[in-house]
Amino acid sequence: MTGAQVVVGRVDAPATREFRPGGKEHPIDRLVDDGDTASLGGTTLTAHVMPGHTKGCLAWTTDLKEDGKTYHVFVECSLNGNFLQYVNNKDYPNIVEDMRSTYKKARTFPVDVFLSSHASFYGMQAKYEKLQKRGPGDPNPFIDPQGYLAHVDEYEKGFEAALAKQLAQAEAKK
Repeated sequence: MTGAQVVVGRVDAPATREFRPGGKEHPIDRLVDDGDTASLGGTTLTAHVMPGHTKGCLAWTTDLKEDGKTYHVFVECSLNGNFLQYVNNKDYPNIVEDMRSTYKKARTFPVDVFLSSHASFYGMQAKYEKLQKRGPGDPNPFIDPQGYLAHVDEYEKGFEAALAKQLAQAEAKK
């Protein structure tokens, strides 16, 4: 409808094609792999495959400037996996290994600002309210590297707890 190009990760393209928005074929204009870039206006984003939430979940990085300083921005693919099936997942047998590798990879990025498809994951509302009240010299609340690492830790712990629960339930059924 907008004329925007639809960029999809190659690994997730088959699942994306299964979506039928409004009963119509899901448009895909371009496939990307880990390390490929896409540009929006004057901003170039780099794709990073971070499997787990889906087999080809994509995170994106870019650098942005504010007041002459460059900040590393990370737009995550959801690290939230508390609701996924880990034990005996016939459709995704490597999901546990992929989730663990993604949490490890998530910690390798230099992140000043992190965003996500779910505003609650990074506290968008509270940060935006602080931004609106910010005075001269006050820090930008979206610059939150420690919040990013805490976010990764929180969701990794949630994943491990969900996995432990599923393993216990599977063991109890034996």
